[in-house]
Amino acid sequence: MQKSEYDSLIRDNVVSRIAFLGKEYPYIAPFLYVFDEKNLYFLSTRYGKKMELFSQNPAVSVEIENVAPDMSTYKFVTLLGKLSEVTDDERKRAVKSHFVQLISDKKISENSLYALGHSPTESPEKIVGEERTMVWKLVDVKEIVALKNA
Repeated sequence: MQKSEYDSLIRDNVVSRIAFLGKEYPYIAPFLYVFDEKNLYFLSTRYGKKMELFSQNPAVSVEIENVAPDMSTYKFVTLLGKLSEVTDDERKRAVKSHFVQLISDKKISENSLYALGHSPTESPEKIVGEERTMVWKLVDVKEIVALKNA
């Protein structure tokens, strides 16, 4: 796929899978993401296996796909890079605001808030003002594999 085509795939989707390096096996977890036409950003709770693996080695593989249920059509992009914690408060707030907008625009279930360390009974806007989540940015992308059939 050409860059414009995989950028469109990234822009049109909201869920990625991130593979972290484990001791023996990779650890894969789904993540909502936002794309600002240049960078991918992720929100992570501050607990769990992913945090342990991130602290040991930030190198990851990020996969975004669009696959028909019968596999008659598929597109996917895999990006090999590193996750970097965004520490600038203004940037974190801006990215978190993008996540709130994404949840609203795509009508993502309030149950998704569990994955972000929040209760579905809470307003998504709480994501912006609280520090329950870390903001990660994909950096140092070394390889991009983008494939489709047909």
